Amino acid sequence: MKFGFFLMPCRRPEENPALGYQHDLEFVQYVESLGFDEVWVGEHHSGGWEPIPAPDLFIAAAAERTKRIKLGTGVVSLAFHDPFEVAERMAFLDQLTMGRILFGVGPGVQPTDVKMFDIPYEKLRPRMDEALDIILKLYHADGPISYEGQFWSYKDREIQVKPFQRPHMPIAVASTGRPHSIEVTGQHGLFMLSAAFQSPASPDQLRKQWESLEQHARLHRKTVRREDWRIAQYLYIAETKKKAYDDVAEGAMRELRDYFFHLGVKPGYEAFVGQPAEEITFDQALAKRGWVIGDPDDCIRWMEDAQQRSGGFGGFLIVATEWTSRENWRKCLELFAKYVMPEINRTNRGLKRSWQQMLKDSAANALPAPYGPGPKVGG
Repeated sequence: MKFGFFLMPCRRPEENPALGYQHDLEFVQYVESLGFDEVWVGEHHSGGWEPIPAPDLFIAAAAERTKRIKLGTGVVSLAFHDPFEVAERMAFLDQLTMGRILFGVGPGVQPTDVKMFDIPYEKLRPRMDEALDIILKLYHADGPISYEGQFWSYKDREIQVKPFQRPHMPIAVASTGRPHSIEVTGQHGLFMLSAAFQSPASPDQLRKQWESLEQHARLHRKTVRREDWRIAQYLYIAETKKKAYDDVAEGAMRELRDYFFHLGVKPGYEAFVGQPAEEITFDQALAKRGWVIGDPDDCIRWMEDAQQRSGGFGGFLIVATEWTSRENWRKCLELFAKYVMPEINRTNRGLKRSWQQMLKDSAANALPAPYGPGPKVGG
């Protein structure tokens, strides 16, 4: 399984943005050193809390500081942009990084962004669909294309710098489980990037999403692979479940009450219609959204259960938060890399078997001297 991050980022607007960006770039370097595989970077233009307006520029800076880790847009809001320019910039970025780019797309549903760009909600997804269709044609065509659409029209356009990865970098469509995103993903045979943290997506519900994706892919004679499926979820672990809870409860609820509830997500957290925001507790949020908060063993159990009940997925993305101190957050990531990743990917199996064999041989007095009471070796 691939492990990575969904980096919106999300922090209080009173903070110095320049320092925040430096912290984000250092974060990418740090998680690469821990062996993580991917970082997906969001695009937002308003609201104050999510301050990266151009993920491709951030990725360009991060690529210069790293060597191996894959870098993705999570996501480019296609409804807001000219698709030719998006296709060209992402292909150029793929060349600059020599094939380390992942290209996540979505319609751009942040309410404050939609208001600012003055695009009716009902046109967001049609604009995304048309933009994605154009981008794919530009990547697959051997020569110029012409296109007459509802929102964009081109005559004899070609991106002269093609993607480094051929025919193009992996392209993922963000999904909160709505039928439209699943249908578009299947129609083109793309990656699915399931934002489970934005919807009450249990492993059983995720399984149904994948079954729907496969149906749409078959309908369009496309193939989708579970190894290409990414699940993004809030996760925080500490040495004990209590410490994990205590570390993040206050910060998580502050973020919800000061930011996300104002964007319209509050009903998804309510115990009853119209429940006051101050009455919604962290326990309630955990129950409604299925966030993973606990110790490494809790995390491993959740991952194994999610894999089994969903039918299996190829990548897990931790939503990068600022719910606690940076020291605590780094410790969380170290614990994940040290204990969770090797257990899920079975890279520690040989060591564990060797240790168990040593214990068995020791108990049976089957080890030669000087490591046990068995027969001496040599003179």
